[in-house]
Amino acid sequence: MDSNADSPLDRTKPKRKSFFRRELKHLKSNRELLLLSVPGILYKLIFAYFPMVGLIIAFKNYRYDLGMFGSKWVGLDNFRFLFTTDTAWRITRNTVLYNLGYMVITTVAALFLAVLLNELKAKYTRFYQTALFLPHFLSWVLVGYIAYAFLNHSDGFINRTLIALGFDPVSWYQDSAPWPFILIIVHLWKAIGFTTLIYFAGIMGISGDYYEAARIDGATKRQMALKITVPLLTPLIIIMSILSIGSMFRGDFGLHYFIPNNSGFLYSSTDIIDTYVYRALREVGNVSMSAAVGFYQSVVGFVLVLAANGIVKKINPEHSMW
Repeated sequence: MDSNADSPLDRTKPKRKSFFRRELKHLKSNRELLLLSVPGILYKLIFAYFPMVGLIIAFKNYRYDLGMFGSKWVGLDNFRFLFTTDTAWRITRNTVLYNLGYMVITTVAALFLAVLLNELKAKYTRFYQTALFLPHFLSWVLVGYIAYAFLNHSDGFINRTLIALGFDPVSWYQDSAPWPFILIIVHLWKAIGFTTLIYFAGIMGISGDYYEAARIDGATKRQMALKITVPLLTPLIIIMSILSIGSMFRGDFGLHYFIPNNSGFLYSSTDIIDTYVYRALREVGNVSMSAAVGFYQSVVGFVLVLAANGIVKKINPEHSMW
């Protein structure tokens, strides 16, 4: 008897297909979806992945005449600029605290509005969706002019109202104390519509059987929102929060530059890493330093996303992103 012959049991086992054959079969079976995704893939390749070659500038003393590869290699010298300046602690603190405040306040407010939208009739829902979502499409330059119309010292709407009520006008662009509240309000006005629609779409995916059963048991609207809507939206809230945490060290440049009108009196309250680097780049012209700070922000954001997802996975693996 040939000992090398396959046993009947071995012949009945399905042969494992190679990795490439499995992937090729998967692509063929989903070729229509793959074709639809080609524009998005090309967009990411051209605007997100190909430019990553330029990260080498962060480790070089970049000179225009020598080019990206011909410039002198300086290692981590460009990264020391951010950490050796007197304002390093201030701009880092502002960047982190502002983004944390934006994330928490926007999430709570968007959830509240999404629940309210769910209680409206369909014919009113579309109007409020449009009204909430419209500011999302406005540029920060235009929003800056709108804010200036409210905050201008002589002709601003707020100061005119204060004068009409018998109060003294406020020099908004010279007093840094109220600006944390102003920036949060402006960010909330512009960003809340987009976040609200995301949570509203999540509510639309919740089965109506839960609410029907709660009504039979005599639950109030508030109880249904707290006991049904919010718990079932928890995975979506966690995903949105993890993505926001990834941008914790990358501030909103348009918000912090155009709304305060780049006023030097307000730097202590409004300055973040992005605006500080922009001014340094404009005044000094150090491209390598700017690239180094951008690289540092991206790496820290990537680490924060991994850490946040790891913590969520430890608590509840079903709610993690991967």
